[in-house]
Amino acid sequence: MDKWLYRALIALAIIGVAVSIYMTIYKLTSNDAMCLGSGDCSTVNASRYSEVNGFPVASIGILGYVAILATLYFEKRNKFFKENGTLMLFGMALTGFLFTVWLIYVEIALLKALCPFCLTSQAAMTVIFIIAVIRLIKNPQSF
Repeated sequence: MDKWLYRALIALAIIGVAVSIYMTIYKLTSNDAMCLGSGDCSTVNASRYSEVNGFPVASIGILGYVAILATLYFEKRNKFFKENGTLMLFGMALTGFLFTVWLIYVEIALLKALCPFCLTSQAAMTVIFIIAVIRLIKNPQSF
């Protein structure tokens, strides 16, 4: 596995976890002082789209990014993950990317508000997806 791609995935997933934790705290506390930049964070955070069945979307992000980090960690330490990690990571990245596309649509078309923290997480997930595709192409025996 290309070390650069591996390290980039780890860095992006850590950024994603950090932003998701920050946004989860913001969602749970409704502390508008945490909304930096344009102020659109509060619009996005207060919308009905910021939760899925009462569960903050940012918390879903935490789970997704931690799952990506766990998969990367175990790829070097466990036979099952060595054999299947590339495909597993692609599946998680694809799911995260599709959810990201939905969230971007919601922000632009429905809410007409762009949260800089959300955009950071969305950019991280998009690049994670691109790298996951590259890894899958470089390692075709994984599927």
